[in-house]
Amino acid sequence: MKLSVMFRTTVAALSVCLAGITSAPADVSLPGFYGDHMVLQRDMPLHLRGRAEPGEKVTVEFSGHTASVTAEDDGTWTVTLPEMQACSEPQTLTVKGRNTIVLQDVLVGEVWLCSGQSNMEWPVSRCVNAEAEAASARYPLIRHIKFAHRPSSTPLDDIQASWQVCSPETVPGFTGVGYFMARTLHEELQIPVGLINSSWGGTRIEPWTPPVGFAAVPALKDLYRSILSRTPGTDEQQKRLSEYIQAVEQWLPKARSARDSRTAVQPSPPFPDDLKPLTHHQEPTTLYNGMIHAIVGYPIRGAIWYQGESNHREGMLYFEKMKALIGGWRTLWNQGDFPFYYVQIAPYQYGSEADDILPKLWEAQAAALTIPRTGMVVINDIATLNDIHPPNKQEVGRRLALLALYHDYGRADLVARSPELESVVAEGNSLRVTFRYTGGGLKTSDGAAPTHFEIAGDGDSDFHPASARIDGDSVVLRSPEVPRPAAFRFAWHKLAEPNLTGATGLPVGAVRGRCETEAAAPAGQ
Repeated sequence: MKLSVMFRTTVAALSVCLAGITSAPADVSLPGFYGDHMVLQRDMPLHLRGRAEPGEKVTVEFSGHTASVTAEDDGTWTVTLPEMQACSEPQTLTVKGRNTIVLQDVLVGEVWLCSGQSNMEWPVSRCVNAEAEAASARYPLIRHIKFAHRPSSTPLDDIQASWQVCSPETVPGFTGVGYFMARTLHEELQIPVGLINSSWGGTRIEPWTPPVGFAAVPALKDLYRSILSRTPGTDEQQKRLSEYIQAVEQWLPKARSARDSRTAVQPSPPFPDDLKPLTHHQEPTTLYNGMIHAIVGYPIRGAIWYQGESNHREGMLYFEKMKALIGGWRTLWNQGDFPFYYVQIAPYQYGSEADDILPKLWEAQAAALTIPRTGMVVINDIATLNDIHPPNKQEVGRRLALLALYHDYGRADLVARSPELESVVAEGNSLRVTFRYTGGGLKTSDGAAPTHFEIAGDGDSDFHPASARIDGDSVVLRSPEVPRPAAFRFAWHKLAEPNLTGATGLPVGAVRGRCETEAAAPAGQ
């Protein structure tokens, strides 16, 4: 499906990063999220932009580099400085035109976007051992910026927010997941880390997704059409609005005639629901428009994502929506397939709903690992079954950092991924389930036999509890009620807290599968 004129214009504008705040005509200005203490991404060209008087010469100076440009007719300007190595020494960023802007204490390091719902927004002040964590948070090279909640029916070009230096006084307000990831990265890399916290508790995935993301996923075509008709300025919205105006214009003479003749008049055409703008923070694109769009093009290393609770009933449809979110962001950022690491939501007592609804969401989240340069953190071992916000964000952040260290920072010696299903093979009256990424073999967290395994026969929809025995990278399953097993489920319950892990302690996530081949049973079985 072709993009509307509006979206073609938006994508083109984003690709050159022309955005800025409204100011006096003669003043050079920068976007509101540029400021003292900010972190710029190392090893990437630095695109800086803002506004000025049309035709005004703008000069940018930073870390020994200078670039000049003339503001366009619409007052926008952009300059590109060469990529730079990490720099922990405070630098000054100067922008000169008819006026001069000076930003102090600017660092160059690693920048990560932190987004999602409440478990990402969850502050350090509400994590386990919060007081001790705050007291020890003396990491001046970690910086954090938090965006205010702001939905919008159209893309907004600026965000006003301030960067904060990590200290015992400021860290209680940082995203817990983001901070604990940043702390691990900083301790390992010894370079600055900047966190852009654009998150909102209770939100669905659709509001964070740009239209171009929905457009690229065939399974979401109906949702995309709805977005087009409800977004001001699109071809679809203009056509639909013109049809409505025509209907009203045809009704007006009849209404006037009825008034003049004092006869009954038929009601006017109702305003169509499919023309009502997307304004609520749970509606598609609204949080992308209000809380992401303005920073598109600001160089980042990657994004971390903790969301899914508000979409947990959708099963594999959530996989399609993750494709739209990740693909949409990557398309608009125009810096390739940047890393996207996410958290598989924890076991939780979702009221009286069926026990297998949440596992189907876990399955969809795991399926998103097929998207290039993604990674998933499993947390079924640190859940709080009666609290949807597990307070141990320290371990969540550490596991996200492991993914980044392994994939992005050259730490090939680390085990970063939880074990994942590799194969299922029938062996007589047993089923052998083999995993990859075990880090040297499977084990259990408590030294007991693996829990939460079930098996079923071929064509049988009834699963029965199975005894499980670890054999290297495999688990061998049996049940006296299933003489010829053909399928298995693991942790397939919303409250499942299984004990199976890899050699380094990373837990195995919920999974199910069917046998691919049948091997001869080992001797003695």
